[in-house]
Amino acid sequence: MSWRSLVLVALVAVGVAQPSFGSIAGREADVPPPDLARAVRDYNEATVHKDIAKLTELMTDDYMLVNSDSSVQDKSSYLADFRAPGFALDPYEMEQVFYRIHGDTALTGWRFRLTWTQDGKRQARLLRIAHSWVKEKGRWRIEYTQLTRVPD
Repeated sequence: MSWRSLVLVALVAVGVAQPSFGSIAGREADVPPPDLARAVRDYNEATVHKDIAKLTELMTDDYMLVNSDSSVQDKSSYLADFRAPGFALDPYEMEQVFYRIHGDTALTGWRFRLTWTQDGKRQARLLRIAHSWVKEKGRWRIEYTQLTRVPD
């Protein structure tokens, strides 16, 4: 398993803070719609607990991840990363959180310092993440994730 795959796992992990701002139908708002906030929380909790069944449910079948090194993973490859032994994520704080909602699509994202252990080695990266969500049959699902490494 590559470090970039593990970074995504960590991105949505522990310690998710409440967003400080967002956009609902083009307007600034303090919080996203409750169902989207719940989906983001569920996704983060499933990531932390390596709940592959829940993650599968929260992601579209054609999910795509673009890692911070520009490599691309599909849903199957992404979910396989959760089975890696010896991988552990540390809690993190989300900064510069945003939500943009346009009907049945939404963009969420934040900046954070990710730290984790892999193969007995400590790793750290400052990253920015963006998730594209689509509302299907009344529930939010992630269809795309983009990671960008922020220079220290």
